[in-house]
Amino acid sequence: MPTDGMTDAAIADLLRRTRRIAVVGASSRPDRPSYHVTAFLVRHGWDVTPVNPGLAGQSLFGRPVVASLEEAGPLDMVDVFRASDQAGAVVDDAIRLGAKSVWLQLGLADQAAAQRARAAGLVVAMDRCPAIEAPRLRLEPVGMAGHVDPVTGSFKGDS
Repeated sequence: MPTDGMTDAAIADLLRRTRRIAVVGASSRPDRPSYHVTAFLVRHGWDVTPVNPGLAGQSLFGRPVVASLEEAGPLDMVDVFRASDQAGAVVDDAIRLGAKSVWLQLGLADQAAAQRARAAGLVVAMDRCPAIEAPRLRLEPVGMAGHVDPVTGSFKGDS
């Protein structure tokens, strides 16, 4: 079972219910996973706010980058690309700011932070990537008609 204990149905439900995502640690560098995940989320219809103080005021995939999570609200999900030892502080900010869920990316797990988030009523996904989970679960992009190609995992709009 995954680190977060979430079933495929729970992950699918979380992704379907989510509209606004703050990506903490978003990067403008194509060699970084956060660059590609941010692009995926934008391309597939989520309302994404990249969060990176070093890029604040710039644009990433047509979305304005903000310096802090406080500037990204209101929040449905906080997608975290930070070192594991920094993830807990981001989770605490997400709780304080009223996010509905937190998503710790591949390789990130903080059970104590997850416990605090769950106790506050947030859904927690850990050690996963929405850019992997959405195609794996064959979820349609938000607000778009079409289907996910079962071979390539890419979205195909219906004509």
